[in-house]
Amino acid sequence: MVNNELVLLDQVLVQREAERTTPIAADYAFELFACEQALRERELSSEEISDGVIGGGNDGGFDGIYALLNEAVLTEDSEVLAADFVATKYPARSKLELWLVQAKREESFSETAIEKASDSARRLLNLSEAEEDLLRLYSRAVVERISLFRKALRALATRRPTVTVWFVYASRGTTSDINAKVEIKGRDLQRQLAGVITGAEAHVEFLGAVELWQRVNSVPSYTSELEFQENVTRGNGHVALVKLRDYVKFLKDEDGTLRRYIFDWNVRDYQGDVEVNREIGDSIKDVDSPEFWWLNNGITVVCSSASTVSKTYILDNVQVVNGLQTSYTIFNELSAVEETHAALDRAVLVRILVTGDDLATRDRVIRATNRQTSVPAASLRATDDIQRDIEAYFLGHGWFYDRRKNYYRNIGKSSEKIISIPLLAQAVMAMGLGRPDNSRARPSSLLKRDEDYKRVFSRSVPLPTYLWLAESQKKIDAFLLSDPSVTAQERTDLRFHVAMVAARRLVGQSVVAVGQLNSTAREKTISDADLHECLELVREAQVDFSKASGDSPDKIAKGPDFVLHLSSLKFDPLAADDGQ
Repeated sequence: MVNNELVLLDQVLVQREAERTTPIAADYAFELFACEQALRERELSSEEISDGVIGGGNDGGFDGIYALLNEAVLTEDSEVLAADFVATKYPARSKLELWLVQAKREESFSETAIEKASDSARRLLNLSEAEEDLLRLYSRAVVERISLFRKALRALATRRPTVTVWFVYASRGTTSDINAKVEIKGRDLQRQLAGVITGAEAHVEFLGAVELWQRVNSVPSYTSELEFQENVTRGNGHVALVKLRDYVKFLKDEDGTLRRYIFDWNVRDYQGDVEVNREIGDSIKDVDSPEFWWLNNGITVVCSSASTVSKTYILDNVQVVNGLQTSYTIFNELSAVEETHAALDRAVLVRILVTGDDLATRDRVIRATNRQTSVPAASLRATDDIQRDIEAYFLGHGWFYDRRKNYYRNIGKSSEKIISIPLLAQAVMAMGLGRPDNSRARPSSLLKRDEDYKRVFSRSVPLPTYLWLAESQKKIDAFLLSDPSVTAQERTDLRFHVAMVAARRLVGQSVVAVGQLNSTAREKTISDADLHECLELVREAQVDFSKASGDSPDKIAKGPDFVLHLSSLKFDPLAADDGQ
């Protein structure tokens, strides 16, 4: 039987490789692709996917490892992993997930892959196993990624987290032809993973050519229908009373799961089982209480256009910008109840604001509708004028600044040209401010403090300099991916230190202010030959520093002392390329 999906899948992989400025190994490209498709519903960014790919020597049978808490990816500087973390900051029954991905380019599924994963998981998920012992068996990249889950599980023990472990095995094979022995061992692995803690859930999933093609070919729909009972329209705004049963339909995608991507422009994440959400849930279920919409501030939706047919709105480019807590709670309480459940006939108030393609107006709405609640200032960074200016400038030069997570990926833009706010901030901190240790150690918290944010994003920095920094960091990352001698852990530890050294050699002196890069950004680019030299310089310096200090490579990369050591070395200037 002809497997057209395999032909189409291979064509997608070829096209993705053609988009790269620097080629990478086919196996690694497939690992990246498989991890992206495995976690597609979790809406991870391209950088979050790349950070979790750890395949290589001593990988334990895993090519990707991801820990998520309440659907947010855990990183080394996540609050829950801090030494002074207070467990009560997180709601009881918080959702803790571990995703283990195995990716093979073969056209089959093997017993060996599952057996290896089972053996590794038995050790890696045993909390009594010391990390020092695990490092003797597995690569540092594997141990560090799995430790995010282990540490979070310990930290949240008193909050009784809801734990789910996923093992996803992806190949170019056909799932309908999976050997019976593979299926049996897959079920055994699922039972084993469910035993990580009492009450945990586990899933073993096989993705073949058909499943991978279906996932990559699925495009999130931003056009939605919303039935209503009563409405009022004035100008480009609408206010409607919507039955909860119809609002649940609006929130669901074709397979009945929550359309998380329509909340991308909301400034806050779902807070879980906190008091306000428990109160919302109680008011939904208590049919003897006053009308639900009397007790709730309602939902604010922005869209590019809205039309009505009978009692139904047709909305294009929908985003829920306020009311995420209410929406999630409605979905969690009512998405699986019987059709006759009385609460489904209660109503919620929905405001629909038609902003067209005016992003500035959308941003003003987002800010205004969230001012009445205590939203951290850092959560509103994406709406700052400077962020919109950077996005517009990048767009005019063929690059895509992802102010709204995954917005450009969801509309089909190449991940090779997408730059997130966190990545640009890390590039500025490493190359423009001479602090690659901060870029390495604080990937998710780099912009939480106002003083850091203002140093990184300043009106005094020309927009071309920001674009040069973004392009340079993407080029460095692509170079490190393409070099087979660079391990997954080295990519993580050294990428920003290599960037700092490259910037210093181009400028001819230490760079401690972004403005020092302005002329370089107009005139120079970094070649792969230059990057080979920079990588070897950083590697040698790290080895020397490790011998003197006795510290591990990751500790060295996260500390300021190694930056001082690098800054004290004499480097020859780079023979830079003409940037034109």
